[in-house]
Amino acid sequence: MCSVPSRSRLRRAARSGRCSGRPRYPGDVTTDASSADSPRTPDAPRPGRITAAAAVVAAQAVVVAGLGVTMLVLLLTGSRADDTVQALTGAATVLTLAVLPLAAARGLWLRRRWSRGPAVIVQLMALPVGWQMAQNGGAWLAAGTLIALTALAVLGCLMSPTAAGALGIAPRESRDA
Repeated sequence: MCSVPSRSRLRRAARSGRCSGRPRYPGDVTTDASSADSPRTPDAPRPGRITAAAAVVAAQAVVVAGLGVTMLVLLLTGSRADDTVQALTGAATVLTLAVLPLAAARGLWLRRRWSRGPAVIVQLMALPVGWQMAQNGGAWLAAGTLIALTALAVLGCLMSPTAAGALGIAPRESRDA
């Protein structure tokens, strides 16, 4: 434990190597934000489940962004009969929604702890979309089934203990003990 009440003591302690000047907490907890975001073992290879989840979530982001670009192109070419403001707002909303899965995919690829939450949220949003699309039959049935199956696959990958360990998410200890 290091307590440094004055600047002169801080300089002496830093010169002697006894104290870094940062507060120390029990259990090697640091105040650095970067250490909480970094994976537990940076040299360990990325598990296949994390790689697969990151690839599928990135593909989902590309599809959503493609839908937004298509909406903009239809608006600019005059192919849509909708109100221009409404169509522009819809395209901007869809393009904005593509940012969340893209950020989650990048975070998963880099094995950032925070990325699992947004990736799970995207998959939970994709499940009802896939269900509604599948209700329309025909080609929509195939597209809806594909969306729902990829969402379930990503959820399965992200909820595995392997993925949790690779992202630095430890299981909670029970309070009963």
